[in-house]
Amino acid sequence: MSSASEETTKGSTLRNAFGGVLGFFILLLIGILAFSIRLFSVIKYESVIHEFDPYFNYRVTQFLTKNGIYDFWNWFDDRTWYPLGRVIGGTVYPGLTLTAGTLWWFLNSLNIPLSVETVCVFTAPIFSAFAAWATYLLTKEVKGIGAGITAAGLLAMVPSYISRSVAGSYDNEAVAIFALIFTFYLYLKTLNTGSLFYATLNALSYFYMVCSWGGYTFIINLIPMHVLLCIVTGRYSSRLYIAYAPLVVLGTLLAALVPVVGFNAVMTSEHFASFLVFIIIHVVALVYYIKGILSPKMFKVAMTLVVTIGLAVFCAFIAVLVALVASSPTKGWSGRSLSLLDPTYASKYIPIIASVSEHQPPTWPSYFMDINVLAFLVPAGIIACFLPLSDASSFAVLYIVTSAYFSGVMVRLMLVLAPAACILSGIALSEAFDVFTRSIKFQLPKALRMTDSSAGDTNPESAALPNDVKPEKHSSSDKTEDNLKERPSKKNRKKEKENIEKVAIKPKHEKKKRLLVLPLEASVVAILLLIILGGFYVVHCVWAAAEAYSAPSIVLTSHSHDGLHVFDDFREAYAWLRHNTEVDDKVASWWDYGYQTTAMANRTVIVDNNTWNNTHIATVGTAMSSPEKQAWEIFNSLDVKYVLVVFGGLVGYPSDDINKFLWMVRIGGGVFPHIKEPDYLRDGQYRIDSQATPTMLNCLMYKLSYYRFVETDGKGFDRVRRTEIGKKYIKLTHFEEVFTTHHWMVRIYKLKPPKNRIKGKSKKSKSV
Repeated sequence: MSSASEETTKGSTLRNAFGGVLGFFILLLIGILAFSIRLFSVIKYESVIHEFDPYFNYRVTQFLTKNGIYDFWNWFDDRTWYPLGRVIGGTVYPGLTLTAGTLWWFLNSLNIPLSVETVCVFTAPIFSAFAAWATYLLTKEVKGIGAGITAAGLLAMVPSYISRSVAGSYDNEAVAIFALIFTFYLYLKTLNTGSLFYATLNALSYFYMVCSWGGYTFIINLIPMHVLLCIVTGRYSSRLYIAYAPLVVLGTLLAALVPVVGFNAVMTSEHFASFLVFIIIHVVALVYYIKGILSPKMFKVAMTLVVTIGLAVFCAFIAVLVALVASSPTKGWSGRSLSLLDPTYASKYIPIIASVSEHQPPTWPSYFMDINVLAFLVPAGIIACFLPLSDASSFAVLYIVTSAYFSGVMVRLMLVLAPAACILSGIALSEAFDVFTRSIKFQLPKALRMTDSSAGDTNPESAALPNDVKPEKHSSSDKTEDNLKERPSKKNRKKEKENIEKVAIKPKHEKKKRLLVLPLEASVVAILLLIILGGFYVVHCVWAAAEAYSAPSIVLTSHSHDGLHVFDDFREAYAWLRHNTEVDDKVASWWDYGYQTTAMANRTVIVDNNTWNNTHIATVGTAMSSPEKQAWEIFNSLDVKYVLVVFGGLVGYPSDDINKFLWMVRIGGGVFPHIKEPDYLRDGQYRIDSQATPTMLNCLMYKLSYYRFVETDGKGFDRVRRTEIGKKYIKLTHFEEVFTTHHWMVRIYKLKPPKNRIKGKSKKSKSV
């Protein structure tokens, strides 16, 4: 017996060791997959920074690596938001910049001389591997190792996350999603273990998240919601207290150290829920403590006292909150937070937020595009979390419910939904494979035995069966006769009763096991279907990474019957500005192109993508919406030398300034009432053809976009709007064209100098 048990122990130890090594190599391969699937943009195009915001982050990282951390905190950038400027250290989330700067410094200390741009390009793919491993750790705390590995593999390829983490996508989300998942993992680890060590690490991870992205408010609201849920459902424990209380205290203190957050960590409404739950959990902890040391009678008296004091503290807290937020027109909420709570808020009151495409609600097809088959697996994962329900699994359910709501309000937050969908889908797939493989394991040997027995002769077995049964019958009849003859003792009767109970109970357990075992054929077919489903997911993810999300917005491509066409007009225009204008010249454009103009052309801009000053942006929008002379006066008052316009009518580029023009009108009209949107619409329709309104045909944006456009084809046919323009021959009096790119996508105009006033005065005097 001892030798058999030793062999069993050795076998299980060997199996665990082999499983651990295999799991390590699988996770390593998942990390390599997460990194490599995001390199299509570099392979197909080149190593270049994508989009608009990443160019600002790249410029800031360049400054950090060149001048050091202290100059970075005190940097006043006079090349943005002229003439106001911007304090970079106090208005930027520094996590991404410090991470890439540290990585660049570390590689250079190892004599690996990579440029800052190269490090910035590959930061997002590196952290996507870290995010996949963090997903494994988080899911393992919820449902085990198998679910963790499955969820990590799903996250490594999910298109929603790939869209913000391809090589070159140097934005805050590149590192923030890893910080988000890792913070949730440490919270659940602390909740499951009750360790203060993990609680401290959780606060530090939350601090890194605060440094990286404004989406940290999702963490500081979701965790209090889960704590409150545990308290309400009677799942309070000391582990819950240890997981939450240090996070609020240490996390809030550390968050206040980040300059862009500062006292907002304790003064804005986004953080008040965490403080309220902090008070509640202390009241609950006090009640449990008193209950343990007092008698039931004294406990009732103490409860009355605690409830009275608790209500007084609660009322005082509410009064302080009311006093803090009463003076704010938004009641202490930021504009983006109010847009999430009320999806119509931005369109009513803050058009600058509503004008951003990624702040729009998603369509149903975008869910299938961004998370694909995970949308169908999530409900099964939710059901699996309730079998059985634990503190960790209830957190996973709460995470998917809240992230699903926020993703439905703002398409950008599909990025927050992706990890939750991968976690729940990983749980669903793991549980399904567990049931199906168990069914095959239990029934396959039986099926093989049945095939073997059907091949041989069954008559001897059937003949021998009654002989085996008959003696048992005889012995039982003998026993009954002995029982009639001899009266059993109480001890024997007790033993017989126990035996009867065991025999009665045994079939019930067998019945339960049989309920969990599916038919062999159904299990095999189900596994094959899941493998095919996974194959479709992999194919879709690779296609999305290679085609949909790999193209950098600064270099565009199109396929036609005569081959591939590359449109590099943006870099062509910025290079012209850098080489043909003075260093101190100011360039005006819509705010979308501010970061790129500053980073690539090294010229001062009036507005950029930070959008912190709505009045300044409204001034530019008003100038673009005004007639040429009034626009010239506005730009001249801002010391503008050049105006940059993006136009896609020739090549069919839809994201041009004409398509964005109504937002310029709305934002400008929100500050300057003389700009009215109906003046630019004909019967409620936005038109640029012969039916366009006179206000539209004479505004500066229309003139700068369509100036000399009729010379391209003789008709002035706009391929984006699919119509001929209304005003074909445009004459400019206060602006002159200085450069138009090869495909007419970027057009640059120079303000003409003001007329000589002395000459005007002399003419006036002669006439008099």
